[in-house]
Amino acid sequence: MDERVGEVLRGLSGRDDVSDVGDMAKRALAAGESRFLGDLGVALAARRVGTWQYWNVFHRLLRLLCLTPGREHVEEAVRLVAAATEAAKAATATATATATATATPATPFTATPAISVTATPATPTSPAPSPTLYSRTAAALLAEGRPVADLAVVFAGGGRAHAPEELRACLVHELVLRGTSPCEVPELARWARSPHGRRHPLHRLPLELLAVEESPLLCVNSPHGSSRSTPDARPGAPVALGRSGGRPPLAADRTTDAFRAEAGAAVRNWCTESNGAYETGCWELSAPVPEAGLPALLRGLGLAPLAVANPRRPLALTRCTPGQVWGALFAAAAHGGAYNRGEYGAYGRLAAWRSFAALAGAPKDADPARVEVAAHGCAWYGFAGSTKWFRGIAWDIGFAAVRPDGRGLAVLAATDTD
Repeated sequence: MDERVGEVLRGLSGRDDVSDVGDMAKRALAAGESRFLGDLGVALAARRVGTWQYWNVFHRLLRLLCLTPGREHVEEAVRLVAAATEAAKAATATATATATATATPATPFTATPAISVTATPATPTSPAPSPTLYSRTAAALLAEGRPVADLAVVFAGGGRAHAPEELRACLVHELVLRGTSPCEVPELARWARSPHGRRHPLHRLPLELLAVEESPLLCVNSPHGSSRSTPDARPGAPVALGRSGGRPPLAADRTTDAFRAEAGAAVRNWCTESNGAYETGCWELSAPVPEAGLPALLRGLGLAPLAVANPRRPLALTRCTPGQVWGALFAAAAHGGAYNRGEYGAYGRLAAWRSFAALAGAPKDADPARVEVAAHGCAWYGFAGSTKWFRGIAWDIGFAAVRPDGRGLAVLAATDTD
């Protein structure tokens, strides 16, 4: 190992600022010393758990290697991802074994606590190691930062480290989100058709963008950081509502735990990793609901996000396209809320389709093409920010889908704050 690696490691602990290490790494990369940066990153991966200095430098190195063109930089980035993934797996196994050894034995009277969709206030701390975190991060950076031909080594092998299958799966769909067809890289196309590709959860996603995915909001990355977009709180044109002309139809609650899980997939990270909350539900109506009667119907469902302080105040709505709804769901899932980075592009895409399918009333096993057809048969409305339940900062979502026969209704509302 390069002696400089040991010098850097010894000098990191207890420091208040590591920016000079990042500057050193940029100089080394410019001098063609990607191997040194790879060695340093692998060493950091084995030592970084619980130390913010190691975490910070490791991610600086990963960003530099992923965003700098050249096959040699891809190979070193793969080394970092592979080493960090193995370190995270080991840390997870240790934590699981410790928790199992110290757990209190269950008794017949021990109740399992319910899962809440309201978060405990979060603090901006370093993320806990996750075996998939590094693959998701690197895939997003690699897809943006280089010519597609450079990425063949990730799928073909033969480099200095074997690419984790998770990295490969995420990279396929990060490229698809940026308009790259797998056919442009034969090694990628072969992997996508292989048993590894077909067994992966992301295999449910198409290898080309569908019409509703036409303009996904993606992060913009640089060696220094990322900028991300927040969901459009209430996309579409305002609905000018007149008199409803009568009482709203009766609404029978048909919400199940399975529906909550699917409909909330795009925004669950706001709750589990940040300060967010969400509510969702679906109802069967006794009669078709006209557009003019929708505000009164929504307010009568008993959901906190739809309750207004003044009962005479109308609930503000916008008329949305399916693409606008999918885009907001994707931004929420991929980019996260106030204190987290979300699911990144590949898994953000999967989560968006799960929520979109549930709201549109598509079968759970429907592929995205069938979901898109179902979504185009629905009437979509936005209501985020129309009540005080929404925090009104940057992370608000509120959508209602009226099914084609006018007698089915699904709602998703979410909010987060810093």
